[in-house]
Amino acid sequence: MSQHLGGVRQIGYVVRDIERAMRHWSEVLGVGPWFYKEAVGTTEFRYYGKPSALPDLSIALANSGGVQIELIQQRNDAPSLYRDSLARAGEGMQHIAYWTDDAFDAFAARLIASGYVEGHGGRMGMRGRFAYYLHPDLPGNIVEISEMAGGKGEYFKTIAAAAMVWDGTDPIRRIPSPSPALGASA
Repeated sequence: MSQHLGGVRQIGYVVRDIERAMRHWSEVLGVGPWFYKEAVGTTEFRYYGKPSALPDLSIALANSGGVQIELIQQRNDAPSLYRDSLARAGEGMQHIAYWTDDAFDAFAARLIASGYVEGHGGRMGMRGRFAYYLHPDLPGNIVEISEMAGGKGEYFKTIAAAAMVWDGTDPIRRIPSPSPALGASA
């Protein structure tokens, strides 16, 4: 538990083949069910503080106990820490995340005051903001702050509840992509 940010709520992994990764996690490790969006619809994005091209992201979420596992596959060449991590270290763990209902700005300010730099950040649809931070003392360790606004918190509770009663059936639950007019909901 962080005295400043609360408990780690999520561990994110960058992958090249999200379908293969979901199968491995569910069949070999017994983690699931996966809530999978092939296109999450990023609507705002910054890379090192400057507006940037939107990454085309597929994301799958499942819980292992009280920790959410996130699998991320970027499907285009837009600059992002996801691509940077794949280039630097290949597939694997990319970040830990702290969640907040109402302290996003305070958490971000604390990290920046401690020497962290925002590597990328933005919003997906109308859901809460997200930002990923790096520190020069720990260059391979990324910390995400995720705001639980816009229904994201309820969605994440649904995923956690499904994991508690999952019997191994229906391991991948495909969530329809939103229409462009409605925005994304991941």
